Amino acid sequence: MDDREGSLPFNFADGKVDPGLIAEVYDRQETGLWIFDIDHMRVLWANHKALEITDSETLEELQSRDMGADMSHSVEQRLRQYQTDFTKHDVSFSETWTLYPKGKARVLQVTMSGIRLRDGRMALLCEGRDHQEQQPDTLRSVEALMHTTVMISLFSKDGNPLYRNTASRAARVSLDTSFEEQFVSPNEAQDLLKLIEKERTSRIVVNILTREGTRWHELNMRTCNDSVTGQPVYLVSEIDVTELHETKERAQYLASHDALTGLSNRTYLKERLNQVMQNALDKNLTATLYLVDLDDFKMVNDSMGHAAGDALLQLVAAKLMDLVGPEDIVARLGGDEFLICHLEKPDNNYSDWFGRALLKGFEPHQVIEGKPRHVGLSIGYAHYPDDGSNIDQLMRHADLALYQAKTDPNNKCVRFREKMRRLRDEHLAVKKDLERAIHQNQFVLHFQPITSTRSDRVVAAEALIRWRHPEKGLIAPNEFIPIAEETGLINEIGDWVGRNVASMQTRLKDLDLSIPLSLNVSPRQLSDPLFVSRMQALPIETATDPELISLELTESVLLGDIPHAFETLSALKKTGYRIVIDDFGTGYSNLAYLHNYPIDGIKIDRVFMEDIASGGAIVKLILSLAKALGAQVVAEGVETIDERSWLSRNDCTLYQGFLYSKPVPEDRFISMLQTQVKIAAM
Repeated sequence: MDDREGSLPFNFADGKVDPGLIAEVYDRQETGLWIFDIDHMRVLWANHKALEITDSETLEELQSRDMGADMSHSVEQRLRQYQTDFTKHDVSFSETWTLYPKGKARVLQVTMSGIRLRDGRMALLCEGRDHQEQQPDTLRSVEALMHTTVMISLFSKDGNPLYRNTASRAARVSLDTSFEEQFVSPNEAQDLLKLIEKERTSRIVVNILTREGTRWHELNMRTCNDSVTGQPVYLVSEIDVTELHETKERAQYLASHDALTGLSNRTYLKERLNQVMQNALDKNLTATLYLVDLDDFKMVNDSMGHAAGDALLQLVAAKLMDLVGPEDIVARLGGDEFLICHLEKPDNNYSDWFGRALLKGFEPHQVIEGKPRHVGLSIGYAHYPDDGSNIDQLMRHADLALYQAKTDPNNKCVRFREKMRRLRDEHLAVKKDLERAIHQNQFVLHFQPITSTRSDRVVAAEALIRWRHPEKGLIAPNEFIPIAEETGLINEIGDWVGRNVASMQTRLKDLDLSIPLSLNVSPRQLSDPLFVSRMQALPIETATDPELISLELTESVLLGDIPHAFETLSALKKTGYRIVIDDFGTGYSNLAYLHNYPIDGIKIDRVFMEDIASGGAIVKLILSLAKALGAQVVAEGVETIDERSWLSRNDCTLYQGFLYSKPVPEDRFISMLQTQVKIAAM
């Protein structure tokens, strides 16, 4: 008998095909194939690709490994579930698994099915290929769903299970247990479904049938759409609260923990934080309150749905718990805001190391409903007792630090400083002044010419807002636009800019000086559901040609920060407006993003003008990209004749910058155009 035939733990039919030939065919497969003995936790057989995946020199070496030696309870539990399911049903499962052959991580997409051994036992037939994403950190969300004790399930509208995580599957009587079959009382299931149809979300504690018998489960249930089919489904998260339900501790637990994430809530904090602070004093430890806010939570909710938002909150909670120490407290304060009370020895080299560690922990993309996505954090923190002598004071100060972290793109982990209180008061004062400015029409427009690099003729202009404050004089936009963005006043200010640019176009037309004008549109404006309709009405109300108005947007619009961005830009384009990407090159846009959007022009950010002195390789690349897209290019921040000459030689025909003119008031700009016409007529 051929040696390879003897290595196969299953029979071939009638001996009509040479088993050695079949084994050779298996070895030629690009998919790793192996048979795993679940009972003995050993590999029985593997093809050549599987040996390569597991870093095994020979089949004998792989067969000798005890796979159960360092296997976690959750993984072993999952394998036992498979064995039971394969015994009762002819099914297969495809999941993402991370193997660690000889300590090296390898991420695989593995399809698993049952295979009956010669002795009648059910083993696992695995077909594995390298996953397209080979960074284990990006798959921690999958690991969290496998290892968490929270039972997560997804049901179709008719009650059939679509997905169960390890904890949920372990609790079920069988693989195909429907939603109603879980309930001891079918009437409770039917009442819950009726309530969900009205309210869309509900929480209830009920008797559930499990493998361990009847248990009390707290169910959090909501309606959502299946990310695969798009059909309406039910998302259910469950916590076994049997012991808590049967004792007084249950009431205390439910009152002090967040049902979605299982973390502590505000009620628990009030009772516990004072004890922690006292513990820090007794042990000579530094206690620090960290407020953590998710930068992208609303975007996830808007673009992927509330079920994805809930999944994200659960993943963040699990990851924070993984990053903190054993004596630390992690709580969810509400929405997408979390609190961590961290204890450490006071002799660390720098105070924000733990906050930086939190940021670093979230640098890899997180997998949300099977899709990798970046999750940004903003962190504000305050030390006890240096930054506050009691909990309320520390919370207020950490919140002030968080406010700065959310508004500062370059520093996402900020410690409280006394000056922050003054800055916050100033911001509140600016907000009130802005509200007054809107009602009293205190804004003016200045115009910066866009000029030909070859003729030095003004061919267009950008409208830039200024605030004519009655006491402080003329205020530049960078001093008030961020506050307008934060408070939502940017929508009213943006409407004012749109109307006044249209009025300027009408005035230029009457003077026979018509040129294209551009105005800046913020992401907050684009997120306003009424923005498109207002912009569609503007040409009709002002008798303005929208083709003579360009809307300048930042690159973040193209990167998924704005829900329905493509539809919004397409509607604006259809109305007649030109779409221009401002400050191009400072974000992360690429050809794929730009190609998918109706882009008419690109403005090269001023930082790249320094690149011209060293050859201009980056600017040339941007010019080539724009040419491929058929987009017009304007170079911003041009300040020298040499820069303008270089742009002209390299076919960049338009520029904007102090070389020609700073932004000027409306009348002076009109005078500039009139002078240009007179000179041309000479």
